[in-house]
Amino acid sequence: RGGDSTKFGRVFRSDNLQDLTADDVELLVRKLGIRDVIDLRSGVEIESEGPGPLNGLDEVVIHHMSLFPEAGQRTDVEAADAVLPWTLPEERDAIWDQTGMYYTRYLARRPDSVLAALRTMAGSEGAALAHCAAGKDRTGVVCAMALSVVDVERDAIVADYVATGERLDAIIGRLRSTPTYAADLDGSSIDEHLPRPEAMYTFLGYLDRECGGPLGWLGRHGWTDADTDALRTRLLA
Repeated sequence: RGGDSTKFGRVFRSDNLQDLTADDVELLVRKLGIRDVIDLRSGVEIESEGPGPLNGLDEVVIHHMSLFPEAGQRTDVEAADAVLPWTLPEERDAIWDQTGMYYTRYLARRPDSVLAALRTMAGSEGAALAHCAAGKDRTGVVCAMALSVVDVERDAIVADYVATGERLDAIIGRLRSTPTYAADLDGSSIDEHLPRPEAMYTFLGYLDRECGGPLGWLGRHGWTDADTDALRTRLLA
């Protein structure tokens, strides 16, 4: 909004990384310079899927920052054995009716993970890659917060979120091919999973009304002016 531009290639947004090929790894690590991976999946998802191709590489640090509260090694406190946000039985209707308000629960459950993700983006010595399962809900929220901090126009933030819809057929197809996600996705249509502009406008509008915007919410949870400066230095041209 102040006339600056974001730098290309500082933060990437992705779906599940489990199926990366050797060529994909070469592209991400050697050519695009990925050095930090922000994994927003639950512990259940990670344990079920196993280590991905980027695990164990000397150049890459994997940061697990679940947006669910977790207990022990395997169980989400609220989700029990569920691995996807839309599988929580008591919230199944709400996530479709008010997806944007559902997104506020990520912030309520794990403000520590949200702040840590943004600080990882700001402090990465190369490029950072944030991902969850589909790269849409959890990842979309974290990236929207980062873009809000650096004062990207609201419509552009929403457009970035909605862009996942261009790849959603392939993303959902891949997720349906693994037992981790297949049972929860079977019987649902692509239309149910599309990222809709209203969802992100609702989410960010709630933060505007109730928290003084994304920066106001972050400030309540320990985000500092130095954090803002670091992220802006990192992401703005």
